[in-house]
Amino acid sequence: MIIFFVKRALASLVLLFVVSLLTFSLLNLTSGQAVARTILGPLATEEQVHQRAEQLGLLAPFWTRFGDWLSHAVTGDLGRSWFGSEQVTNILTSRLPVTLSVVICTVIVTAVLSTLLGVAAAVYRGWVDRAVQIAAIVGFALPGFWVALLLVSTLAVQAHVFAATGYIAPNTSVAGWLSTITLPVASLAIGSVAALAQTLRGSLIDVLRSDFIRTLRAGGVSERSVLFRHALRSAAPPWLTVLSLQLVGLLGGAVIIEKIFALPGIGSVAEQATARGDLPLVLGVVVLMVIIVIVVNLLVDIANGILNPKVRIS
Repeated sequence: MIIFFVKRALASLVLLFVVSLLTFSLLNLTSGQAVARTILGPLATEEQVHQRAEQLGLLAPFWTRFGDWLSHAVTGDLGRSWFGSEQVTNILTSRLPVTLSVVICTVIVTAVLSTLLGVAAAVYRGWVDRAVQIAAIVGFALPGFWVALLLVSTLAVQAHVFAATGYIAPNTSVAGWLSTITLPVASLAIGSVAALAQTLRGSLIDVLRSDFIRTLRAGGVSERSVLFRHALRSAAPPWLTVLSLQLVGLLGGAVIIEKIFALPGIGSVAEQATARGDLPLVLGVVVLMVIIVIVVNLLVDIANGILNPKVRIS
């Protein structure tokens, strides 16, 4: 298991380096003078533009700039924002809890509801199975932003049950925090629950039809034990894989959801930095998202290795 973990960790480091290099390359396609002109505005003189480009290190060769950024990045220093000169690391760490609150709560809600629906559809079949499939198709077809706007107009603006916009930290008020994240979580979870419930349903049906399940039942093992100790464990790896993919999708969907609900998270930072051309901040957001994705995939690989020994062998 240790070798399995080390291999995955090394592959993740290589992936992080490659993505960082590609992102840095794409963000530095524009000349340093043009970037400095964008920062200072059209009224700046050529001397001011040249001086600003030199201050930001934009006139140095590409590999020199990338090496300088990488040497600082490995220590946690992602540079300073070109607008305001605030540390990129400080900006991201102040906004990350908001995004993680929404994403983690969405994953928990998605995991619980999809498990309940998937197990119910696979075990009871009949009208329960059909109802779950119809609900999954409808939920998967509904756009997240449309669901968000519908929830805001009905439950926030008209009914005044939840907060329409803004964010309250849990250490300030737990009730306020729940009020501000409930609608964003519901908007993101609907499509994810649909996909995961269908995945678990199909996988669990196949497992329940397998020979080893029939052997367990013939041996007198209780139906509850067969389902929760054996069948569900064997059906979990595909569900975990799709869950990790959904989590990656949630990070992208958070940009739109945070815009609708005015949440001060990573999504809003990414949108503002991209609009202004704040390259250090954009690069910091990309690196942070890649690290989160790598960590999630690493945890899923470890979980699959625990659930399925064949994964460790392969």
